[in-house]
Amino acid sequence: MSKSRFLNKRRLAGLVIGIGVLVSATWLLRPEIGARLFANAVETAVNRDVIGDLPDGMHLALCGTGSPLPDPSRAGPCSAIIVDGKMFIIDIGGGAVRRLGEMGLNPGRVEALLLTHFHSDHIDGMGELLLQRWAGGGHDAPLPVIAPDGVTPIVDGINAAYAADARYRVAHHGEDIMPPSGIGGIARPFAVPADDAEQIIYDQDGLKITAFAVNHEPVVPAVGYRFDYKGRSIVFSGDTARSAVVEKACNGCDILVHEVLNAEMVGITEAAMKKAERPRLEKIMADIPDYHTTPAEVVESAKAAKAKMLVFSHIVPAVPIGFLEAYYLKDVPSGFRGKMVIGKDGMLFSLPANKDNIERRDLL
Repeated sequence: MSKSRFLNKRRLAGLVIGIGVLVSATWLLRPEIGARLFANAVETAVNRDVIGDLPDGMHLALCGTGSPLPDPSRAGPCSAIIVDGKMFIIDIGGGAVRRLGEMGLNPGRVEALLLTHFHSDHIDGMGELLLQRWAGGGHDAPLPVIAPDGVTPIVDGINAAYAADARYRVAHHGEDIMPPSGIGGIARPFAVPADDAEQIIYDQDGLKITAFAVNHEPVVPAVGYRFDYKGRSIVFSGDTARSAVVEKACNGCDILVHEVLNAEMVGITEAAMKKAERPRLEKIMADIPDYHTTPAEVVESAKAAKAKMLVFSHIVPAVPIGFLEAYYLKDVPSGFRGKMVIGKDGMLFSLPANKDNIERRDLL
């Protein structure tokens, strides 16, 4: 064996031994390394302030783009509008509060909760939101829950369900940390506008919120909302069949957030339920298309409304992988001049004040 080959083998052996020692040391030091990693992660999370870092303007965060049908990538219906450091939540489905936390959006900054209607998947995260807003923000007044007439018994029921929990937390942490006056929510009902009328339900500090009735029969009341702030506008359809009222409310809006249901895919699910001899779920699948909007209809609405951007949300059925998106949208007509986005949890859209551009980033 030549001297050079011998030296190369020695170097290789030394490298292998060195790697082995490093791996062994890392294995033995797992608790110490884990402690350091955990401490760094906690410090990063605690110091993260997405809301405080946002520029002047109106911002839309998608904290839940799913529906009652299982979707591992989406929480229940939830959107957030952020203006001047304040957060307004539109609907609060299951898992949405934890999604807010994952996105770095502190529930303690919530100014009000708005509900489009009272279907369970739009309200079943309310108890957790009320608790986290109280605990995280130390508020001394309940969270206003702005919604159509009928919301009062719902809020009262949630407050009653969480009453024992609230007492435990006050007793444990003290009134300075958990002010008893800030427990739960307080209903702020409004009368649903008739026909295609609109009604201003909030107008403070430059932010105006307008409500309008939508068609989600037999679910009554059901509304959508328009947010206006410093020359920017965002419209939420709520759950609805295609509606000229939504188009009128948008009328050139910057972003139209619209619910969507792919009827062909739901039909395939219905057929599978029939084949599996599950008649109850078969009937449910047969019923739901008539009070939702297909992708093609949503795009036609966005065209008629002259929306600058269309964001699909409340997506039925689940679209857990991007590969399915082309199939989901295969019947969408051409001619929409704005940008079209299939909403995903964690998306943030920023609309700078008095400008016309829309910036997007992902918080997850």
